[in-house]
Formats: sequence, C-alpha cells, structure tokens
Amino acid sequence: MRYLITIFTLFLMISGCASDNGGDEATTTTPADSAKVSTLKNTAEKHFKNIRQLTFGGDNAEAYWSNDGKKIVFQARNEKWGSKCDQIYYFDVATARMDSVPPKLLSTGMGRTTCSYFMPGDTTILYASTHLKDKECPLAPEHRKDGKYTWAIYSAFDIFVADLHGKILKQLTTTPGYDAEATVSPKKDKIVFTSTRSGDVELYTMNIDGSNVKQITHDLGYDGGAFFSTDGKKIVFRASRPKTDSAVNIYKELLAQDLVMPTQMEIFTCNADGSEMKQITHLGGANWSPFFSHNGKKIIFSSNHASKGSYPFNLFMINADGTGLEQITFDGSFDAFPVFSPNGKQLVFSSNRLNKEKHGINLFLADWVD
Repeated sequence: MRYLITIFTLFLMISGCASDNGGDEATTTTPADSAKVSTLKNTAEKHFKNIRQLTFGGDNAEAYWSNDGKKIVFQARNEKWGSKCDQIYYFDVATARMDSVPPKLLSTGMGRTTCSYFMPGDTTILYASTHLKDKECPLAPEHRKDGKYTWAIYSAFDIFVADLHGKILKQLTTTPGYDAEATVSPKKDKIVFTSTRSGDVELYTMNIDGSNVKQITHDLGYDGGAFFSTDGKKIVFRASRPKTDSAVNIYKELLAQDLVMPTQMEIFTCNADGSEMKQITHLGGANWSPFFSHNGKKIIFSSNHASKGSYPFNLFMINADGTGLEQITFDGSFDAFPVFSPNGKQLVFSSNRLNKEKHGINLFLADWVD
C-alpha cells in the first residue's frame, strides 16, 4: 500500500519531535491566507513557485490528478470529516476551500481504503477497500518488541470502481489476498496494481475492465506503488530485495502474517510488460513514492537516505538512467507522494511543513519550475 505516511507518524511518536519548518518564509499564515497563493516553501526549493496549502488537518495523502487536470482524488483520515481511518475524497482544484468546506466523500465510509485513481473519462475512480470483510477499521499491527516498524498488507483489500457520487459500479479483483495500489496508464488501456496472489508481493497489470491479468515482477520482495510514464511504455515502482538469509527469513515470516517492513526500499523501472527491469537508486534507507516527470526522463521520489536517522523525508529527483540525483525539498520533517499534473506544470505532494498539529499531514500544490 502506498500509505507509507504512517512511518512518519510513528517516528514522531517515538521521538516526540514536532515539525520543523526548515526555513519556510511564511510562518504565521492563517488557514484563510494559506488557501491563497503563498510562500510555504524553503528558499532552497528552486523548483517550486506559488505554493498553496490545500488541506488543514488530519492525515492527507495519495493525491492524484484527473486526466483533464481539474480535479484531485486523495485519501484522508480526518475525524472532523467523519473518517476514523483512511477514506477517499475528491475536490475541484480551482475552487477547493477545505479550510472551511469538507471535500466530497467517494468511498463507502466503511472499512479502510487506499490508492484511489481517476479512470479514463474522469467520471469514475478506482480504489482499494476492506469494507466487504468488515465495516469497521481493521486493526493496526502491534508494535514489535525489537522496535522495528511494520505495516499491514490487509488481505481484505480488493479494488473497486465507483462514480463521483460514491456508487460502486464494479469490483475489479476477487482473488484471495491483498489487491491494492492500483494506478491507470495515461494511454487508458491498462491498470497496474500490487497483489499477494502468487504468495509474494508482486506487480500485475490488467485491462481497464479487470480482464487479462498478468504478473510482471517475479523477484522475492515487496513490489508496489507503481505508476506508468506519460506515454504508458514504462512503469516506476518501489521494491525491497532481501538478500541475506536473515533478511529473507524475516521477510517471509512477516509476509505470512500479512506484514511488510518498509524501511529498506529502492526505486526500480521496467517496461509495461515487465521486461528490461532496472534498479534506479542504490541509496539505502526508504526510497519510495516515485513518479515520472512529464517527459519521462526523470523520476521524483521521497527518501530518507540523507537523514541521520529515520527522518526527515524529502523529495529528490533522478534521471531515469539513475544519474543526476538532485534534492528538491528541504523540509525538516516529511515530504512525500509527489505527483505531476497531466501537463507537467504543477506538482501536488503531502507534507508536514508549517503544521500546527503534531502528527497531521497536509496536501500542497506548487507550480513546477524546471
């Protein structure tokens, strides 16, 4: 599942650290002021212009654009909106005022959801949900005695298609095990998703209607958070690759409990059919939430590899051949889930910057400067 955001929340609870704005210029904005164009950025963030805060409380992540670039769908846990665990919402980018008006709920409000994405035509979205098994939020994994962090790959997750009124139109997956993390090719012909149906956590593709399912990764380890390039020819994703006997044993033991330890991951690419697999980063730590630039020549992602401890997470960009690593954000706590608009001119991402809540994560939108 792409909501690795929970790692950051746990790190804060362990350390007791509050957010550090990392040199942001605007440190006293009110929600009403922040909803306008503002300067919620570090002066070193040269690729950002006209940054705008979109949400103001709760945990907000996984924000993805409609194909026409006018709407954004995302997942959030916000008790003020009635969600005790992640649910799916959407809003119009031009008119959103989520400091005062809650966004539109698209999921059922039951179970836990993740990984929403607009389907071709922008009148429907897909997302994963556990609501068929239990209307209540599934239990979070217990903390390990060794202190190492794990998150659950709930076997109750299946992928659904719903309209913009929240009505479920179709269930795309019915195979036992975890099915989630689905995204759609800009070519409008394929969906890539993560599943445990093989006994490991692998990537699969299927047609828009759920037919013609094909496994495209086969190496031991978690493969997930996949996205197509703009031309639909390439896929970028995050993966763990346990190598030592100890690492392999730990991975398999956790997987048998529907758990994954996401603290060691790198960025990979492959063709849409799984061929020409290539590891792009060799940085160590947690490298995740990758997304192609509009021209497909670069990949933006979140990483803690440059941190002395487990955080902060910042955004980095790297050439698709693995060269030219560049740091994009310089926040003191958490930046992740970067996604370019369809025309490549804007970037939406999740961040803890300037957050008055200790653990909350908000959505931000910035004009992109090459």
